[in-house]
Amino acid sequence: MDRLSLYLDPQIRDWVLFPITLVMILVGILRHYVVILLQSPPKKLSRAATREQRALTRSQILRATSSNSPIPLSFYKAISQHLSEAYKAGTYLKDGPPKADAPSSAPNPLSDPAAMDGMMAGMKTQMVMMVPQMVIMGWINFFFQGFVLIKLPFPLTLGFKSMLQRGIDTPDMDVRWVSSLSWYFLNFFGLNGLYRLILGGDNAADSSRDMTASPFAAMGNAQPGQPQDFNKLFKAERDNLEFAEGLHSWVGENMDTKILRKYGKLAAL
Repeated sequence: MDRLSLYLDPQIRDWVLFPITLVMILVGILRHYVVILLQSPPKKLSRAATREQRALTRSQILRATSSNSPIPLSFYKAISQHLSEAYKAGTYLKDGPPKADAPSSAPNPLSDPAAMDGMMAGMKTQMVMMVPQMVIMGWINFFFQGFVLIKLPFPLTLGFKSMLQRGIDTPDMDVRWVSSLSWYFLNFFGLNGLYRLILGGDNAADSSRDMTASPFAAMGNAQPGQPQDFNKLFKAERDNLEFAEGLHSWVGENMDTKILRKYGKLAAL
């Protein structure tokens, strides 16, 4: 029975094979633009939150230039001590200095609007992916169930039979024949290269990429709006500032002697 040939009506190619492929391409392109429309612009941080982040950045820049600092040692120590005292007092915290009787607990991501917006954006993206694919699969199962659409031009082993002939219970059919439902899955996972060619590499038409993605994944990424415990970060930064003071080296140290020696006004060492 494996050697018997099947002859397909050309209308199956024109009214089943091409429409399924075209519909999936158009749905993927439409999905890309719908996701773009659903994406909300990032919310601006409040003045207090921006001040909180910039205070930490100031300390990091100060430490990074300590070994070759453009600031003399006296000014460097004054700035470092000022930041250290401000961190200790909680001056730069957006919610103000912590209370003595307040329990020290990590901020809840679910109470942060930016984290909730990221979670809602992930859920919207998954819904835009799931609904069209469920409609297309139902359309294929209702109208084209049991159709044989195409024969692959290369030999395959029997292990591919369950993948290529879904919805057709014929153990004697050649493995190379592809059913309508299997053609849907082949397009589902195989059109990503075409989407990258049409829409670019960073596109939202790749449905298979979002199948395993969680809408809560956006909460775990390091984003500017993600809640962080700046009180603990400031405490750690105080120790780093104290350590960086011992590494300070001013670039202007003995600059007059260096210039005179450079132009031959002073004997070289």
